[in-house]
Amino acid sequence: MEKITINSQIIGDISKIVPHLLNFPKKRMWIDYDDEADVLYISFKKPQQATDSEMLDDGILLRYKGTDIVGLTILNASRR
Repeated sequence: MEKITINSQIIGDISKIVPHLLNFPKKRMWIDYDDEADVLYISFKKPQQATDSEMLDDGILLRYKGTDIVGLTILNASRR
């Protein structure tokens, strides 16, 4: 198993996003980051089975299955 080192700056950054995560519409989520494409995927259902999507003006893609949001795709994630 790979050992992960987390410094105090990362812990501080995570602490700042906790209130936002608690306000998400779903309480369970899976997060994946593709560093080559610089895309962050947040899924509320596993496996993610979107049937439709909507691109917002700020480079965030909402993914739907029917009328339910099943995830978000965030483009240019490292530059936000």
